[in-house]
Amino acid sequence: MRLCVFGAASSLISREYIEPTEELGRQIAKRGHSMVYGAGASGMMGAAARGCYEMGGKIIGVAPRFFSADGLLFDHCTELIRTDTMRQRKQIMEDNSDAFIIVPGGIGTYDEFFEILTLKQLGRHKKPIVIYNLNGFYEPMLSFIQNAMDHKFLLEACKNLYSVCADIDSIFDYLDNYVPVEYDLLDMKVVDTEK
Repeated sequence: MRLCVFGAASSLISREYIEPTEELGRQIAKRGHSMVYGAGASGMMGAAARGCYEMGGKIIGVAPRFFSADGLLFDHCTELIRTDTMRQRKQIMEDNSDAFIIVPGGIGTYDEFFEILTLKQLGRHKKPIVIYNLNGFYEPMLSFIQNAMDHKFLLEACKNLYSVCADIDSIFDYLDNYVPVEYDLLDMKVVDTEK
């Protein structure tokens, strides 16, 4: 499986986030998967890439051409795809992935998560989406989503479009057992495709 990892690029992130994300990268490779990501050398992106590289995993990095500063991109991507825009970057990552893992991140990561979530809600893909709620990082975002549900801006059934996992084993259990389903766009109920 080609697993897309979305996450922060900041070099200021605590080791309590970096180390488990390096292990996530190791497990991606150890379990025979390849990794697709934004090609960054630092932060959560760099951590996942280092872990995957350490175990000999395949890494596909995707970065816009204007990311050209020395040290910005990971040196050991198996394949590096350059794009003209950030939109192209996201599209290539989405198209070349079988599943998405959202590790802690900032604005760019939220943008990536909400875009693939919206696309899934609209029936444009049926790929699994996992939020890695490492150290409870995503609790405020999950509360934000729940608030939208409480006020009827989102249907509760939208929770079925993603899984929230607190540890690496849970992430892979979800991915290994994932069964794609089709949802009715109006009420988010599962469509019976057997009819």
